[in-house]
Amino acid sequence: MNEARGDDGHADENPAGQKPAPAAQAPESRPPGPNTDHTGTTTPPPPPQPKPTPDAVPASASGPDSDLKRAQAPGSGPDPDSQPEPASASGPPSDPARAPKPTPDTASDPDPDPASDPAAIPPTPPAQDTPPASPSRPRKRRILRRLLGALLALLLVPLLTAESALWVNYTGDPAPGTRTRGRDALWLGHAWVDGRKTERDVRDLARRLRDTGIRDLYVHSGPLEHDGTLPASAYRKARWFTAAVHREIPGVRVQAWLGDVLATETPDGLRLERAATRTAILASTRAVLDAGFQGAHFDLEPLHSGDRNYLALLDDLRDLTHARGAVLSVAAHQIDPLPAFHSFWGTTTGHPKWWSQAYFGQVARRVDQIAVMSYDTMQPSQSLYGGYVAQQTSLALEVTPDGTDLLMGLPFYHENRFGHWAHAETVPAAVRGVRLGLSRTDADRARFGVALYVDFAATEADWRAYRDGWAATPPTAS
Repeated sequence: MNEARGDDGHADENPAGQKPAPAAQAPESRPPGPNTDHTGTTTPPPPPQPKPTPDAVPASASGPDSDLKRAQAPGSGPDPDSQPEPASASGPPSDPARAPKPTPDTASDPDPDPASDPAAIPPTPPAQDTPPASPSRPRKRRILRRLLGALLALLLVPLLTAESALWVNYTGDPAPGTRTRGRDALWLGHAWVDGRKTERDVRDLARRLRDTGIRDLYVHSGPLEHDGTLPASAYRKARWFTAAVHREIPGVRVQAWLGDVLATETPDGLRLERAATRTAILASTRAVLDAGFQGAHFDLEPLHSGDRNYLALLDDLRDLTHARGAVLSVAAHQIDPLPAFHSFWGTTTGHPKWWSQAYFGQVARRVDQIAVMSYDTMQPSQSLYGGYVAQQTSLALEVTPDGTDLLMGLPFYHENRFGHWAHAETVPAAVRGVRLGLSRTDADRARFGVALYVDFAATEADWRAYRDGWAATPPTAS
């Protein structure tokens, strides 16, 4: 609450428009009867003056009561409702010279009775609209500040503890042999299947991927329509591209990357709860496999932890792809860094970014490959980001079946926005975090790799960090 104070920070002592009340004058001591001046003219005696009342004090008077009233004014200036009304023509006179002329009765009586003389009755002070100050208000403010401080501490202490644990998680040395297993993947942009790329581009890609551990290409072939359908025009050059890759890069598989925005946090989007939508997605998957793709890679976001409709869709997709000898893979959300953190984050922000570890395991058991989107982590430094990736790697390894390929995402892009800082989320930090997590949890796991996101935003430094830190001596995939 603002106090009524002047520019110097102190309470105004004489608000504008308020003048001190006139001082009372004692009646003159003279004999009754008319006054006669030196000319012989008779003049009436002056009228009696009203006695000052307790309210008619100068504006500069100080004391606990006056200070308390000024402190209750909500604005920066005096409260208009608490100021004296200006004198008007019909109100009580404030100037003795303008007082009404006395009647003969009052002129002969130097001390009239106030009850019989209306002019002697003091004016009624204006009503005070400002409520009296509550002595408990400062105490309430102190209690509120303490409660806010306690709430802030409850939020900051776990956060600082978790961040400290991430920093510790980034220390130490990776175990020998924690390098590529020849099962890595690369996300590719839409230009590879819409006609913008040429045979020369495919040859350049082949040179880029030579002597790395990349086995799968997720080429963007969507997005799906909100009803689950997919127009063939979205991937019209798919057959050319898959044939060119098989010719230039033998052993590398090409999967159709399909995705859409889910209507989980906005009114518009794809709705997995509709059986017709899931049926349309199955039909779209058949179409891309018919076009020459060797698998289907799904990225549906934002997908909330515990979504049973998504699990039902994966069950149907697994039956379809396995019947065709194709691969089913998904891009997965990160795992709760703290128990039930997705519930807390969803309640406070409306966006439960993470999955529970149990739900991650349910998804992993239904697919051939699961790639963790281990970027956009909101971490402010390389050490904290690397420690976070190490933690995510361990959490994912603990619940991913041995028969499923687990891939950890590497940030091959350099945006700066909330949730992702390019100076923190670097390829070297991610690679080191992956190796540390693998070393501590399952250093000998064969079905493991990294996934590079994304080809059109990558720099030479990103590729060099991937090669030097992870793909230096790739073994032959079994």
